[in-house]
Amino acid sequence: MLRPEDPGAAPQILSRLAQAYADVRRATRALAAPLSAEDCCVQSMPDASPAKWHLAHTTWFFETFVLEPHEPGFAPFHPAFRVLYNSYYQGVGARHPRAERGLITRPALQEVLDYRTQVDARMQALLARPLDAQLQALIELGLQHEQQHQELLLTDIKHLLSCNPLAPAYAEAAYAEAASAEAAYAGAAMQDAPALAALRWLPLAPGLRAIGHAGEGFAFDNETPRHRVYLNGCEIASRPVSNAEYQAFVDSGAYAEPAHWLAEGWDWLQSRGRTAPLYWQRSEDGGWAEFTLHGLQPLQSAQPVVHLSYYEADAYARWAGARLPTEAEWECAALEFAGEVPVQAAARLHPASMKSADAGFCSAPGEVWEWTQSSYAPYPGFAPAAGAVGEYNGKFMVNQYVLRGGSCASPPGHVRPSYRNFFPTVACWQFTGLRLARDL
Repeated sequence: MLRPEDPGAAPQILSRLAQAYADVRRATRALAAPLSAEDCCVQSMPDASPAKWHLAHTTWFFETFVLEPHEPGFAPFHPAFRVLYNSYYQGVGARHPRAERGLITRPALQEVLDYRTQVDARMQALLARPLDAQLQALIELGLQHEQQHQELLLTDIKHLLSCNPLAPAYAEAAYAEAASAEAAYAGAAMQDAPALAALRWLPLAPGLRAIGHAGEGFAFDNETPRHRVYLNGCEIASRPVSNAEYQAFVDSGAYAEPAHWLAEGWDWLQSRGRTAPLYWQRSEDGGWAEFTLHGLQPLQSAQPVVHLSYYEADAYARWAGARLPTEAEWECAALEFAGEVPVQAAARLHPASMKSADAGFCSAPGEVWEWTQSSYAPYPGFAPAAGAVGEYNGKFMVNQYVLRGGSCASPPGHVRPSYRNFFPTVACWQFTGLRLARDL
């Protein structure tokens, strides 16, 4: 089994950036700690990547973009790694095909871990020197990039383990919700479970608003520039849709009723034979169970529904007589009714139940990514950074939709009102759910 990196003889006093670097890199190793070498090598589908690849690619980022241009006497750990662990940076050179990452059985896992260790030592030596603001910003981007891969590592390993007929758990710890007050209802009808937070409709008045990063703290380039938008006015739900509410949609036969679905969504549904969300399974008592990172567990009524495609989120909204919010509506509502989306202390392995009595935009930013009806497009005045790093976000601004809010697996600091996540309509292996909106 892997073990988190030992800080060892790291200097007692590190700069803020050096300490952040050590913390983020240690956290990635800790997430991989429960995995075997076999777990780390397998790729369960083209959209997912092996854990070993995540460990190597995040290291490749620092070696390629930071050390190569700034380290005296630079020499790569291994020349072949430049191709093997390049993701999509055309400006850097050739890449190994994404769908074939699971075929890279060699280098072995231990060599990838040695790669991380060596690059970390070289990075700490660099961080001990005076750095200009531009280089500091690049290193910060690398850390934020690695934190994004921490979430991907969890969701990718969840998909991998779900393909195993043994339904193995990533973490054996007791499932928090099943061990709590809802445990007594594990075999009961969902309507008998403890009540979830009431859904309220929060009015968002029409008018001119400003959205986008306000200029304090880190933000990705796709969150900028801040600009004005006009809202027609709507009502937005105080929380995301719950498992209980989505089960009513499933039980109504909606997965067999084309009237609720976009034409392309209906084709997607039929081609996959989908009758419920990803990871839902019928349990022995006729109810529903859900595969989680804690293994197969009874479906919990008060938790937000998760692992929905855009098509499923849109179909549910139509069925419910509502719609998905735009990303501008979502951001403005988060700022108006929550003041600021709370930052969670640490990533978790599954969304928590929505039992909050808060009157505002409650119980969810940071639990599930929420689909919006907004296509992922550049903000007015957006310009990607120069060089290969400019490929980070801008090149994907086509055929994708924006998600807002963050998820239970998002690292601290990645849950903020202006954050723009994005995926194609068919993506559902991430912690994706929905919040409803309706016109005034």
